[in-house]
Amino acid sequence: MTPRTIVITGASDGIGAAAARTLAKAGERVVVVGRSAEKTRALAAEIGADHHLADFADLAQVRALADTLRSTYPHIDVLANNAGGMMGKRTLTVDGHELTFQVNHLAPFLLTTSLMDTLTASHAKIINTASAANFSGKVDLFDLNAEHGYRTFRAYGTGKLANILFTSELHRRFHDQGITTAAFHPGVVRTNFAAGSSSPFRHLYKSVANRFMLSPDQGADTMLWLINETAGTDWISGAYYAKRALAKANRQAYDADLARGLWEKSEELVKAAA
Repeated sequence: MTPRTIVITGASDGIGAAAARTLAKAGERVVVVGRSAEKTRALAAEIGADHHLADFADLAQVRALADTLRSTYPHIDVLANNAGGMMGKRTLTVDGHELTFQVNHLAPFLLTTSLMDTLTASHAKIINTASAANFSGKVDLFDLNAEHGYRTFRAYGTGKLANILFTSELHRRFHDQGITTAAFHPGVVRTNFAAGSSSPFRHLYKSVANRFMLSPDQGADTMLWLINETAGTDWISGAYYAKRALAKANRQAYDADLARGLWEKSEELVKAAA
């Protein structure tokens, strides 16, 4: 079989790196995208993959990444939007957006929509890494940059809820053009998640990781299942999964009008930052 071209963001560490290793070993053409030049290059060299660098805190870098991916890979079978994280105190990016919301939602939204011609022509899968933290989130279309009542974990949960809403709206808009998409919760994984932030959760990850958390390989399991199995047969496009099964999400995740509104607001925000 011809190897698939699989682009994974946030691939320099954690479940992204674990998935990249497994897919490369299986003979797929893996394209790793990361923020850390040292880690991303090292992983690419290890598994014999292409690599590209982009900091999702800067939308100009996301646009440049999309341009590079379009010109380099005329066919993309899978886009795994895995980059994200918990940041800490409220901070604005160079684009003027709240950092957590931009890194977790706006940047992957911009990357995906910028690649949509290639993705639809390829009948691609789009896999979005969400989290059970979506239950702590609340999407307010009039306060997406969290100017009012900002809290670290709530901001992260809102970003992850946005990932699920984005997934359902992707399905609604593009399923009839061959796109299949899913969001998933990887579990609580032993990674460097939140390590570079000022969030108090970084201490939690250091203190209990080795005892109670999943390994990156375990955390990557549902991502790999969605990538390797067949939408419409093994899983349902537009849905949210955990442990290879349909999972319940925040009640806002099922609001089709909210999903549509978030898409439209996201378009406005990324255009304004251009």
